[in-house]
Amino acid sequence: MMYASEVFERIKKNMKKVISGKDEVIDKVLICLLCEGHVLIEDMPGTGKTTVAKSLASSVGVDFKRIQFTPDLLPSELTGLKYFNQKQGDFVFSKGMVFTNILLADEINRATPRTQSSLLECMEERQVSDHGVTYQLDRPFMVIATENPIETQGTFPLPEAQLDRFFMKISMGYPSFENEVSMLISRKKTDPLSELKPVVNGDEIKAAQDEINDIYIDTDLVSYIVSIVNATRSSGEVKTGVSPRGALALLKASRCYAAVNGRNFVVPDDIKAVAQDVLSHRIIVNKLTSDRTGTAREIIRKAVLSVPVPAEKE
Repeated sequence: MMYASEVFERIKKNMKKVISGKDEVIDKVLICLLCEGHVLIEDMPGTGKTTVAKSLASSVGVDFKRIQFTPDLLPSELTGLKYFNQKQGDFVFSKGMVFTNILLADEINRATPRTQSSLLECMEERQVSDHGVTYQLDRPFMVIATENPIETQGTFPLPEAQLDRFFMKISMGYPSFENEVSMLISRKKTDPLSELKPVVNGDEIKAAQDEINDIYIDTDLVSYIVSIVNATRSSGEVKTGVSPRGALALLKASRCYAAVNGRNFVVPDDIKAVAQDVLSHRIIVNKLTSDRTGTAREIIRKAVLSVPVPAEKE
């Protein structure tokens, strides 16, 4: 078993003590973590979005911060602020909330575009620039953002540039009848989240992340990824196709999927398994030409099906 796979399984087993019946959601969040990516969780209120973030943070022995996004939240509260310290007689930089390992941006679409955009540099370059000085963010660094899709009053939809910074966009969905009963029973006396202990540390996470970059992927499969991305750009149902950043994300996600399944090489099924979650939020659907089933995920599914799978080499 590979090291990344071992770390993956340890965290997953721990998170399942709190989150019942949502193995797929846990898998996707952990793939984002191991790929050094960020995840946007969009779903109805009360479906467990914040619980996922907290259970991950409790399972990993790293620094965690939660910030509630509101219309009056200032960019400086996220990135930091330089102020004059009278005792020192000089300007001092006070670090903001992004200086952590896992940042929960709760209800991110309630903050103004100005505040939302302050995360762009942090999410992409893993740094904060202030008055000509650059401050590096520590590894691992991950943003877990949540948003509620049914309330539009007092919200500011994330622009495409911001969405493209997220490695995946996923949803929770309602639990099954059995899992909801199990959840209620488990919380009759105590909250299992409060009893969760770390099962890996920051160094182990970084080692697992580094291992992902060593997973072998054949040149034909790289071409397969680019062909899928190009298929989204030429689709009549799409106004704007997947960006090169999206192609890089699909490459890394497929390597991670192979690693957590105990392989040191990528197969076509790895790419297919992660394509919809990695790519669907990176396209703009053309409402005039897409049919009723022309949702973003369906368009990505059709793009994958339209590209021939590379033949296996002998």
